[in-house]
Amino acid sequence: MPTDDSFATIDQAGWEDLVARFDGRMWAVARAFGLSAADAADAVQCAWLRLVESAGGIRDPARIGAWLVTTTRHEAARLSRRARGEVVSDLDVPDTAQPDPTAAVVDADFGRQAWRRLDLLGEPCRSLIRLYVLHPEARYAQIAVRLDLPVGSIGPTRARCMSRLRALMEEPE
Repeated sequence: MPTDDSFATIDQAGWEDLVARFDGRMWAVARAFGLSAADAADAVQCAWLRLVESAGGIRDPARIGAWLVTTTRHEAARLSRRARGEVVSDLDVPDTAQPDPTAAVVDADFGRQAWRRLDLLGEPCRSLIRLYVLHPEARYAQIAVRLDLPVGSIGPTRARCMSRLRALMEEPE
């Protein structure tokens, strides 16, 4: 049970607000890994469960969206690795768990804003973040070769680039 008062006292409306704000993005992240609808649903559900389990340890509630997306990405990567070698086709799996169309529109708008802001970043940030978004399964060694950077600099560079992108995203357009 969460010990943090802000989460321990969250009401149904607060929870529904969190879901409305972030569920669509979480779905987009999970589906970007090429997961089936069922596996994407598992990744998203597991991220929500991790939030409930970790609620007492959340240090910055304003960053809950980023935390949820990152957690979804980790869960999707885990499920993707587990499923490698299996032939899974979206045609074989009924897609019954689609996000709300309204959330999809909001997420599409957010995505357009993010890509526009990403274009404001210089290199290597622009290419590094594009590689992570378009090829989430890429390993540091692959990214280092592609961008001609030392392998050990990929993580710190990514952190700095994401911090700059977050700051740009918070600025009014």
